Amino acid sequence: MSRPVFIVGGPNLGRLGRREPEIYGDLTWEELGRKCKQWGRDLALDVEFLQSDHEGDLVQMIHRATDEGRGLILNAAAYTHTSVAVRDAVAACDVPVIELHLTNPAAREEFRRNNLLCDVVTATVNGFGVDGYRLALTGLKGLLDRG
Repeated sequence: MSRPVFIVGGPNLGRLGRREPEIYGDLTWEELGRKCKQWGRDLALDVEFLQSDHEGDLVQMIHRATDEGRGLILNAAAYTHTSVAVRDAVAACDVPVIELHLTNPAAREEFRRNNLLCDVVTATVNGFGVDGYRLALTGLKGLLDRG
């Protein structure tokens, strides 16, 4: 079996469907995981779908993605704006990293405009809601196919 691509979510994403559905939608994290795995299968990609509210766990998931995976789609959520540890883990990745946000952080509160990841990721997908995960998988597949 080929190495998987990892989709990793940060704090509060496990509350999707309940947390501010007017902003983040009503799909749960578990439902999103099922969709992502299906979209991955459609692209001939195996998908590992993980989430943690804890910074250290997220760093370990990023390390795992670079050690065991072919690529990483990362929604670091609030840690995008605050975590040097997450940034350093991403900077050490030797696989493509797609940063993803359900909303467009640049169009939200001022503090969300501080992005510690933007200069260490391969690409970014923002503001497409759940469809952003499908777009990120498609883009990652293209990067992997190009080698």
